[in-house]
Amino acid sequence: MKKIIGLMAVFALIFQACEGPMGPAGPPGPEGAQGPQGPEGETIIGVAYEVELDFTAENDYMEVLDFPEPLVESDVVLTFINWETLDGLRVWRLLPQTVFFEEGFLRYNYDFTELDIALFLETNFDPEILDDSWKLDVLFRIVVLPVDFANGRLDLTDMDGLLKMTGIQEKDFKKLERKVQ
Repeated sequence: MKKIIGLMAVFALIFQACEGPMGPAGPPGPEGAQGPQGPEGETIIGVAYEVELDFTAENDYMEVLDFPEPLVESDVVLTFINWETLDGLRVWRLLPQTVFFEEGFLRYNYDFTELDIALFLETNFDPEILDDSWKLDVLFRIVVLPVDFANGRLDLTDMDGLLKMTGIQEKDFKKLERKVQ
């Protein structure tokens, strides 16, 4: 037992933290020196589109729109609907958005490929009975972001904050055209 206590005391002395004054500073580097210049970085910005659509029985309550240029596979596409206007200011909501009626639900939704985006209504009842305010002149904004922006630094549900962070301005929204079938 005495040997174990003795060994523990030796280990305690060996592994005891060292304290004392700080040693002298090392030699200074060359005046104003910095590392070599790295390669020019790529400027990555988002692209923004705006479109006003009518959802009717003739288009099966869906519109397909071509992107002017193909997306990069890793791009993130966010779609917002102009939900209402309060005191002259538009209120935007991220899709999908669902509304419940006595007849069932209405959901505004979308999907996309690298070439196009489809905006559509989903219901569990005949959408023809909906008031036209739910189907006609529905305004959408589509924001395409490089995956680097969608890494958790942004609140993707806040379109105004998203635009501010990415530098997209009102004038940057491009009109999307309906896809020719």
